[in-house]
Order: sequence, then C-alpha cells, then structure tokens
Amino acid sequence: MSTTDAVQAPRGSGPAPLARRVLAHAALETRILLSNGEQLMVAILMPALVLLALRYVPLGRLEGIAPIDTAVAATAATALISTAFTSQAIQTGFDRRGGVLRWIATTPLGRGGYLAGKILATLAVQLVQILVLGALALALGWRPELAGLLGAVPVWLLGTVAFGSLGLLIAGTLRTEAVLALTNVLFILLVALGGVTIPVAHYPRFARAIVDLLPSGALGELMRACLAGGAFSAGSAIVLALWAMLGSLAVARWFRWTSV
Repeated sequence: MSTTDAVQAPRGSGPAPLARRVLAHAALETRILLSNGEQLMVAILMPALVLLALRYVPLGRLEGIAPIDTAVAATAATALISTAFTSQAIQTGFDRRGGVLRWIATTPLGRGGYLAGKILATLAVQLVQILVLGALALALGWRPELAGLLGAVPVWLLGTVAFGSLGLLIAGTLRTEAVLALTNVLFILLVALGGVTIPVAHYPRFARAIVDLLPSGALGELMRACLAGGAFSAGSAIVLALWAMLGSLAVARWFRWTSV
C-alpha cells in the first residue's frame, strides 16, 4: 500500500455536500427561531395584533378599499420586518457574541453556507407566517385576488433582502445589548410611524418626504398596491431596491464575524 493510500481519509468521512450542509443549517436556524418564545411573539403575535387592530379601527385605510385589505397589506409588511430584520438581527447578534460566527468560519459550512442557511430559515419562518396570518385574515373576511398575490411575491423577496441586510448590518457591527434594544425600538417605530400601518399620503407634508425614503414606507406602499388595490409607485420600488442593494454592500463591507 502506497503512502498516499495510507493517509487518505476513510471513504464517507469527508464533509457532506454543500447543499446538504446548508439545508441542515437552515433547518436548525428555523427550529431556533420557532422555538424561541420572544421571537415567535415578534413573528406571529405582533403581526396578528396589527391585523386585528387595523381590521376594526379606522386607521390606515384607503378610500373605496375594504378595511380587511388594507389591514392585510400592513400585516404582511409587519410580518416581513419582524422576521427578516428583528428576529434575524437578534439571533445573529447572540451568535456573534457567543463565538458561533468565528467557529462557523472554520467548519465545512463556512461563512457563505451560514448566510445561505439563514436566508432559507428566514424564508421558512415567513412561510409559516403567511399560513398562520393568512388563515386568520381569511377568517376575518379577506378574499385575495390571484394577481395581487403574485405581484406581492417579488416585493416580498426584495423587502426580505432590504430588511435582512439591515438586520445583519446591525448585528455585525454593534454589541449584542445594543442590537437587542435598537432592533426592537426600530421595529416598533417603523411599523407605527414608518409608513407600514399608515399610507404615506396620510402623513403631513413635511413628514411625507422622509417616510417616502424609508424602506418601511416603500414596502408599505408596494404591499398596499399588491394586496389592497392601491396605486403602484415606481418610486417606492426604486427606494426599496436601493435599500436592498446598499444594505447588502454595507454588510459585505462592515459586517464583523467576531465580537468586539
């Protein structure tokens, strides 16, 4: 037997294929997110409360549009932000503080596999959100149109990139305590005042220009266009795309895998 043969690893002892590693990590991340009571409250309970409140309270409605439709549009945006931004930022921040990110970089999964798994986990949790909140909306009288649902898919994906990159940027640059505080405060502010629950046109003129430029304002307007028959705004699509692009570039430039 040659020296080469002697030092070869036993068959089957190498790392699993990349796709299997990423899927296994995505499944782990999904279980962590869905088993955490605080994260589950942010992902399911908070959007459900938004749906119930806007269904019965005359707030954030569009003229000639059923209240349930505007409520569903705001709920969809809230659910997206809660998972792509708040939950992922907090989970990644704790992983970073605990040294998980530094350890991951030395494993066969690698940094790229870690991020890919997080993206898939986010989409999996969002699917759970859609099923649960969609069932609640149907029980409240929502009757969606297929065209609107199909139009919401690219908006949802673009919004996930925009808010996911912002969440990773915060998680990868700040201390965990700051990540926890900042993401929860921003979540409340963006949903309540950032154009998610209230259409941009309902804001005072001096505030309208600011809300128009926020990713939450752009997402809210696009969701209302798809799910509540609102007017489509090309400007909102451009704003959301810019946030997605600039956020991704910022993560690539400033995200730190080790805690300070």
